[in-house]
This record gives sequence, structure tokens and C-alpha cells, in this order.
Amino acid sequence: MTQTRLPFFPEDIELINTYIGVQKKNGIVYYFNGAMPVFQHPEKDYASFRLFTSQLVVNGNVKQVEILKAFNVSAISVKRWVKKYREEGAESFFCRNNNANLVN
Repeated sequence: MTQTRLPFFPEDIELINTYIGVQKKNGIVYYFNGAMPVFQHPEKDYASFRLFTSQLVVNGNVKQVEILKAFNVSAISVKRWVKKYREEGAESFFCRNNNANLVN
């Protein structure tokens, strides 16, 4: 069985790329486009994390490699999340019967 690799959320604002940043504050993870917050989720809400990072990739706001570096997650996990988002949509991250709480 593989070891689950949880995302790392920085306390200070960290740029994922030139336009998108992320910060964890009081257990909430905030995403910014420039100075404007665009999304937030609780630190342990991995389904929302996977959904939003997949949306960022699919919409062309970030590259998969930028997600890997910013959050210290595995390449195969990001590829799976993006494929899932493209094929099954946002709701698939919150279905109970598909192991939605697993990071990999």
C-alpha cells in the first residue's frame, strides 16, 4: 500500500506562479489571484483542495508541475485529479463511494 502524501500549506503567502498565491491562516487555506482572494477551504478538506487545484490546471492558470512544487504532492496524484475533473466534473470529488478522502 502506498503512503498518502498530504499537501503542505504555507503559513506565509507563497506564489504558485506569477499570478496565483496560497496561504494558510487559522486552519483555512486561501488562494489569491494577485491580491484578490478567489477560493478558500479548511486545511483538512482535501476534496476541495483537489478540486480547486484541478480547476486551476484545467483552466490554464497553473501548470501541474507548479502544483507539485507548491504543495509537495506527487505527480501521479495531480494527474489523477485533473483527469477526474475533466472526465467526471466537480461533483466527483465529493462522492462518498469513490474514496473522496484519499489524497492519492
